[in-house]
Amino acid sequence: MKNNYLSVVKKTAVFFLITFGMGISLAAAAGLYSINMQYKAENAVIPEYLKANEKTRGAIISIAEFTDMRQLDDKRIIGRVRERDDTGVPVMAKNLIPARAVANSFKEYMKKAGYNVASKIVQWDWKKETMPKGKGKLIISGSIDALEVTCWRGVFSHSYKANLKLTIVMVDVAKGKMIYSRKVEATSSKNALSFSEAELGAQLSTALGDAIKNVFENRAIAQKIKEVITQ
Repeated sequence: MKNNYLSVVKKTAVFFLITFGMGISLAAAAGLYSINMQYKAENAVIPEYLKANEKTRGAIISIAEFTDMRQLDDKRIIGRVRERDDTGVPVMAKNLIPARAVANSFKEYMKKAGYNVASKIVQWDWKKETMPKGKGKLIISGSIDALEVTCWRGVFSHSYKANLKLTIVMVDVAKGKMIYSRKVEATSSKNALSFSEAELGAQLSTALGDAIKNVFENRAIAQKIKEVITQ
């Protein structure tokens, strides 16, 4: 009798867990996933040739919000999760829209490099006549040409992937002249046993960090930045 009772309890518990898990999956499939795509620069390894020195540490660098060029009605959408039932669930940016999140990532990276970066992200449409005329000697901005994080949910593992394409521009404010323009691309992928919104965000953060690293891999641009902000 006791064994039968324990068996019933175990079966009930297993049924509850399965039902609960299915409920979470169906709830997600009916809604959306929300992730923080903020890149954290504290772990960035800054090249020595890029780091600010006594001459360049005081000059202000401005960061302008990026232009989101993706053909989407809602620019907060940054990806999709393919559920086991083949349902596609949208992934949306949390806290910051992608255009501002990318700009803020460059801001944090340049601060980590030791530069005096303006605290406010400025708005700019890339036109010379509307260029911000604050104290910043250099403006870093650009466009988001592609940005997507995806996950294919499997039975025993989940496949994550993030893809990012950016166009970066740097402008000498005093001369109203572009000193640098480059397209960069980065990807990140991972297979994991568990699924989470945090892992989606981590993959996008990794791709964003790699893209920023690629921007400054050329010593010449670092030298150009220093020339502009010390003139």
